[in-house]
Amino acid sequence: MSISRRTPAFGRVLVFACTLGLLAGCTATGAAPSSPPGPDATTTPAADREDIQTSDPEKAEAVLKIVRDYMEEAHLKAVIVRVTVDGEEILTAAEGESMTGVPATTDMHFRNGAVAISYVSTLLLQLVDEKKMSLDDKLSQYLPDLPHADEITIHQLAQMTSGYQDFVLGNDEFAQIAYSDVFKAWTTEDQLALAMDKPLWYEPGTNWDYAHTNYVILGLVLEQVTGKPLEDALQENVLDPLGLDETRASLTAEIPDPVLHAYSSERRSFFAIPAGTPFYEDSTSWNPSWTISHGAIETSDIYDLHDSAIAIGTGELLSPESYAAMTSTDLRGKTTAIEGCVNCRPLDEFATYGLGLWITGDWLFQNPLFYGYAAVNAYLPSERIAIAVAVTYDEAAFDDEGGYSNGGDALFRKIGAYLAPDDAPPVRPEP
Repeated sequence: MSISRRTPAFGRVLVFACTLGLLAGCTATGAAPSSPPGPDATTTPAADREDIQTSDPEKAEAVLKIVRDYMEEAHLKAVIVRVTVDGEEILTAAEGESMTGVPATTDMHFRNGAVAISYVSTLLLQLVDEKKMSLDDKLSQYLPDLPHADEITIHQLAQMTSGYQDFVLGNDEFAQIAYSDVFKAWTTEDQLALAMDKPLWYEPGTNWDYAHTNYVILGLVLEQVTGKPLEDALQENVLDPLGLDETRASLTAEIPDPVLHAYSSERRSFFAIPAGTPFYEDSTSWNPSWTISHGAIETSDIYDLHDSAIAIGTGELLSPESYAAMTSTDLRGKTTAIEGCVNCRPLDEFATYGLGLWITGDWLFQNPLFYGYAAVNAYLPSERIAIAVAVTYDEAAFDDEGGYSNGGDALFRKIGAYLAPDDAPPVRPEP
């Protein structure tokens, strides 16, 4: 196990259809359990280890046990975790291996996926606070040539109630392209070409579906308003003010050293690999340029994931009005499933969507899952609990078709239930 000594900076897709982990009900099964932690990890209590920095050894030991137990249960290859309560460190640790014989460490970098969507929506709301644009603006004010631009508002893009179809989830053409060439460098035109010629799922503002399409378009809008590439605008307005020095944008597959490696079996079904035949790929260098807005495709580390959970969760860079809009639960109970739409669904206490942010119970969070990486950064405002988790998977975590679940999300809910038993993250009801 590796414990970091970095000083905290407080205050400041299967399986594409599972990119958010909440949406498609992917499950993980496996044959034999993964190997248990080594002798040192199992015989030395966390409270007795000199290298653990913690304000509460008892809680540190309990959280570490949750991590180790779940690693074995879910067949995780590595877990990096950071937990604080009211600014006091409970635990920062890394368990398992990045590669065979290479231990995971807390300074390793990984893809942060949808965590960056919170940065994009923060930039949007900053511009609204500065009166440079309005959430009620029509998309046609910025991108008049896009289909339905005169019907859709900026607010609807940010909350994913535009009705646009997703170019990723439920799109067979996307899956064929992406899985046949995992190193493809996607352009914005490539992304939108798979969605813009399709009809809206519903009249804008009347329902909800998670669609990467919305944030690709929103990124283009923000570039117009700021007059800068999205990467530069996010750096200057969000990443730098929050001190997120290890969070970097890139359109390539590069991850800064040290790297948390990922492995995946998700192309098993695509290649028609028979059940029982070993199939497990190093997915670390697969190109993530398809994922969201170009300029917001990023790598990060566990500290920045943790620190941004607090910053986004407290609305540090926003006015009270914009923070309320970002964390709104107004969609709960007001959305429905639509036949043929894999991501049109009722939003409820387990999961609802604000503006670029998920809300589960009273917790604010993001939970990316793609290419063998999963993560969560979550914040409970009432208790000031921040949880950041990044995980990778052993081969046994993937089912016979290559499906797997968001182990980061499940682990966050277990840690959250321990730290806040009276306000635990909801658990999805059994079907």
